[in-house]
Amino acid sequence: MDVREYITAGKERFFADLKEWLAIPSISADPARHPDVRRSAEWLASHLRETGFPTVEVWETAGLPSVFAEWPAADPDAPAVLVYGHHDVQPVEPLDEWETDPFTPLEKGDRLIGRGASDDKGQVLFHTLGIRAGLTASGATAPPVTIKLLVEGEEESGSVHFPELLRAQRKRLACDAIVISDTTMWSEDVPSMCTGMRGLSEVEVALYGPDTDLHSGSFGGAVPNPLHAMATLLAALHDADGRVTLPGFYDDVVPLTDEERELFARLPFDEAQWLRTAGNSRVAYGEKGFTTLERIWARPTAEINGMWGGHTGPGHKTIVPREAHAKLSFRLVAGQDPVKVQESFRTWVERHTPPGIRAEVTTLAGNVRPCFSPIDSAGVRAAKRAMERAFGKEVLFTREGGSGPEADLADILEAPLVFVAVGLNSDRIHAPNEKVEMPLLLKGAEVSAYLWDEMATALRPE
Repeated sequence: MDVREYITAGKERFFADLKEWLAIPSISADPARHPDVRRSAEWLASHLRETGFPTVEVWETAGLPSVFAEWPAADPDAPAVLVYGHHDVQPVEPLDEWETDPFTPLEKGDRLIGRGASDDKGQVLFHTLGIRAGLTASGATAPPVTIKLLVEGEEESGSVHFPELLRAQRKRLACDAIVISDTTMWSEDVPSMCTGMRGLSEVEVALYGPDTDLHSGSFGGAVPNPLHAMATLLAALHDADGRVTLPGFYDDVVPLTDEERELFARLPFDEAQWLRTAGNSRVAYGEKGFTTLERIWARPTAEINGMWGGHTGPGHKTIVPREAHAKLSFRLVAGQDPVKVQESFRTWVERHTPPGIRAEVTTLAGNVRPCFSPIDSAGVRAAKRAMERAFGKEVLFTREGGSGPEADLADILEAPLVFVAVGLNSDRIHAPNEKVEMPLLLKGAEVSAYLWDEMATALRPE
C-alpha cells in the first residue's frame, strides 16, 4: 500500500479522531477551561501512543501542560526533527455567530467547522496519519529520522511558560530542524511555505503640561499644549517616504533577497480585492519602494493604535489640556529586537519633547521576537520537495504578519525553522465558524509522509 492509498483508507478514522479532540474545549485563556486543556493534553498523549510513538509524556509547567513524544530512527546517527504545534484554542465568543456549537464539529461539504479545526489541532494531527502512512509504504518499523513532537498548551494565551519549558528540557528536545505546523498556505490551488513571522513591540507615551486644564482664552497660545506636542511628535515618526524615523530602526533588518522578491511577485495577488478585505480601504500605503506583500510580510512598521486627551465628550470645552496619551505598536522583522526598539523609541521621545512638556514612556509586556527561515536552507528545501510531491505543483513562499513562540524555539534549541502547514487565511482562525478544508488536511498528511525521507537526506552532514 502506497502513501496515498493508506491515507485514503484511513481518512474516516482520522476525521473521527479529530472530531473527538475538537470536542474538548481547551481554551487556555479561560481559567474555567483549564481542566479541559489538561484533558486535551491527555487525549493527545493517548492518541500518540496508539499511533506508535514509543515515548509519550505530558510535561507540566507552571501553567498548562504540553505534550512530548519521540520516535527514534532505526539509525542512531540519523538527524532529529522536532514538530511544534499547540493543543489549546481561542475563546469562541460571540457564540451567536457560529453555525454550530464551537465544540460540536460540523462537516459541511469538504469543510470541518469547529474551534481548533485549523488552529491548530487539525494541523497537529495530520502528522500522526502521515507518519503511519510513510512507515506502511516503506515497510519500516521506525522513521528515517528521529521524530519529536512538542505540542504546547498555552500558545493562545501568550506562551508565558514556554521558554522556561524549552530551557528545562533542552537536551530532550535537541534536534537538527524544527517543523512548525501552525501557519497557512496562499490558497488551495497555490501551495506555499511560510518563511518568517513578524515580531511585536508595544509602548505607551504620555505628555504632561500644566498641572490642571487651562482656559484657552486666557492661556491658549501662551503655554505649551500637550495635545499639540503629541500630534507633532507622532507626525514625526514617519518621513515623507513612509519610513520610520527612529535612529537605527532599520540597522538590524535582514533585507529581502532578489529571489524572495521575485517569488513574492509570482503569487496571484489582487490588490483591489485585498483592499476590500482591509475594511474597504481606498488605497495601499506604506514604505516607498516596496510592494504591499513585501510591506506586510518583510518590512517593519510603527503604528499609532490610539491617542486621547483633553475634552472628548459632547459639546465644547475650550481648554488647554493638562495631558495627552498615545499607544503605539511596532511590527518587527528578522534581525530586530523588540527591547532595542522600545529603548530607541524612549530616547527618541526624550529628544523630541519640547520645553515645558514632560514625557513618560511605558514599555508594555508581551514582546514577541520575529523569526525567519532562509529559503535556501537544507530543511526548507527538503520540505519544499515533500510538499511538491504531495501537491504535484511548484510550491511558492510567503511570510506572515502574526507571530508566536517560534523565535524562542529557534534560539533556545539552536535549530533552524521549517514551516509546513496547510491552513488557509480563509479558515476564520480566531473568529466564529473556524473551519479547515478536509482535503487539505489529507494533503498535509501526505506531505508529512514524504517529509522524513527528505529530511533524512538533507540534514545529514556532508
